[in-house]
Amino acid sequence: MLYRLVRPALFSLPEETVHHLTLSALRKGMGHLYPQGFVEKPVQLMGLTFRNPVGMAAGLDKNADCIDGLASLGFGFIEVGTVTPRPQAGNPKPRLFRLPQAKGIINRMGFNNQGLDYFMQAVRKRRYDGVLGINIGKNATTPMENAVDDYLLCLDQVHSEASYVVVNVSSPNTEGLRSLQHGDALARLLSTLRERQTYLDQQSGRSVPLVIKIAPDNDEEAFYAMANAFVEHGMDGVIVSNTTLDREGVAHLPHGQEAGGLSGAPVKKKSDQALKAMVDALGGKVPVVGVGGIMSAEDALDKKALGAELVQIYTGLIYQGPKLINDIAKAW
Repeated sequence: MLYRLVRPALFSLPEETVHHLTLSALRKGMGHLYPQGFVEKPVQLMGLTFRNPVGMAAGLDKNADCIDGLASLGFGFIEVGTVTPRPQAGNPKPRLFRLPQAKGIINRMGFNNQGLDYFMQAVRKRRYDGVLGINIGKNATTPMENAVDDYLLCLDQVHSEASYVVVNVSSPNTEGLRSLQHGDALARLLSTLRERQTYLDQQSGRSVPLVIKIAPDNDEEAFYAMANAFVEHGMDGVIVSNTTLDREGVAHLPHGQEAGGLSGAPVKKKSDQALKAMVDALGGKVPVVGVGGIMSAEDALDKKALGAELVQIYTGLIYQGPKLINDIAKAW
């Protein structure tokens, strides 16, 4: 109820201003302003125990400043990042656009973050002891042929603090990044990271699952080829999906043709199709996390019916408020 009263005022402000206000409030522990009992509904997956099946998707807390604040909202797990080895400012502003008529958002943020050193200091300050995913990427200035080096640098640093690590090769806002989803580039990336993961697991005496996040903008043949690579290289999980470049249903709206990735209600159909294709192609060999267009408990249950074993939200949280977390967890 409180969020419903506050939202009109927030939506009257520029999008990135609200983003920073939200992060500031979470840093200050203001999650308690939205009191709701925690829904305990454990899920066992990838050798981890998730307190409930609803996670915070990567992208909101890129610098890991708000882990404890997010935990207070009732999430069963939290994913932070995307972090890159070196700090980067991201793309020029404006780069974040609400499409309220469609309950969507277009962003072209471009992995803006404070870099790995800052990120790790922030992660180590957390009190939260639940499942923490860390989402890693490459710097925009790193040549594509050296992309693997950036992921290795990140993996080496985050392994000690992560419950699981997500390899983000699906953001549309870093030039060339999505090419890492296919063919030899994908095989090289996966085999290199899997080898390093095995080494780090052995050195630390703990298993940290390696998960990959993919885009919805692929055909069935591409999903099948990716699934084969994920199985061959022993990926521990797949997140389906990131934002879409498709503008079906929103192109006529104000800001509807802005460059960037589209999230929220308009991506649900495409994300669900991608989820089904990936689940079918994997044939139960690798678990799948569903994300994209979840604006209600019913939307989350659609993902579950298609084979998702966990879900994550982001844009739905912006439009519906924290109540969405408990609504989904109770319905699961």
